[in-house]
Amino acid sequence: MKFLPTEIADVIVIEPDVFRDPRGLFFETYHAQKYADGGIAGPFVQDNQSRSSRGTLRGLHAQRERPQGKLVRVLQGEIFDVAVDIRRDSPTFKRWVAVTLSADNFRQIYVPPGFLHGFCVLSEIAEVEYKCTDFYQPGDEMGVRWDDPDLAVEWPVRDPILSAKDQALPALADRLHLLPTHRS
Repeated sequence: MKFLPTEIADVIVIEPDVFRDPRGLFFETYHAQKYADGGIAGPFVQDNQSRSSRGTLRGLHAQRERPQGKLVRVLQGEIFDVAVDIRRDSPTFKRWVAVTLSADNFRQIYVPPGFLHGFCVLSEIAEVEYKCTDFYQPGDEMGVRWDDPDLAVEWPVRDPILSAKDQALPALADRLHLLPTHRS
């Protein structure tokens, strides 16, 4: 199993060892000790799964007081996954990292607490599963527009399918008072 650093030190891409034979394949999707050794300590307390069609964009979302770390993987299809650092005093504040995750490449991304997270679907259908380090709290949720020019995320879609909630999200500049500080 490989734990690959990204341009933002706390965001980690995981490439599992995939064992193939004539019957098919096998790989570990999570191993607490290996992940802790790779810089992802957890604990994970909630698993979520979504299914979306091509062009759907979910995000950019975070929680304020009880931020969630997320370990994201794709069960079916392909997505463009994005993590944006919104920790006010972080040296990488407002920077983002993106990775393509698919059912074929088996990659995962760890999005640490204090980051916005979102993804868009590149395949006809994508089924995404992610583990969270804290429970979802509806009253603690915050979000930022997917196309905020201050972030300049280079999404591979121009006119995505968005939920009504995501369509109404404000720019990051309007959310600065809600942002967490950097916690090492």
